[in-house]
Amino acid sequence: MKLLADAGVRSAPVPVERIVKSRGITLQFAPLGDELSGMAYIKDGLKIIGVNALHHPNRQRFSVAHELAHHVLHVAEITEAVHVDRGFRVLHRDKVSAEGIDPLEVEANAFASELLMPATLLADAIGDAGLDLDDDEAVDALARKFKVSASAMRNRLSYSL
Repeated sequence: MKLLADAGVRSAPVPVERIVKSRGITLQFAPLGDELSGMAYIKDGLKIIGVNALHHPNRQRFSVAHELAHHVLHVAEITEAVHVDRGFRVLHRDKVSAEGIDPLEVEANAFASELLMPATLLADAIGDAGLDLDDDEAVDALARKFKVSASAMRNRLSYSL
């Protein structure tokens, strides 16, 4: 992934906040409703990612990466069309994004997963011995190394390697 190369990332965990800031995006953490993980929008040229400060740090990292995906892949969708009360288009990481039915959300989730758990870094961390997905301790240790949830790690491993 070009973002990782541009940021000089060679080891886990991926510094997602630094990557966001290097792209001129303002990152804000604030208490939001539990069902809302984050939001992405562009208003008058100002790029913003908002993340629920009440969520677990691993979930916040995934939300940051997910919202970054919208800034990279869905610029038109977060600057045009539907405006929400404050006059900007908002794409939320919420229950709909988790259901896997909205193509934009599916794409953003895949982007976030690949950004936080790049295949090359996963392969290096796993090594030649491989990894048994049924070995909860091994999956948990790998998740801790990448600062993601065990379920996110399991999901990434199940389709990436």
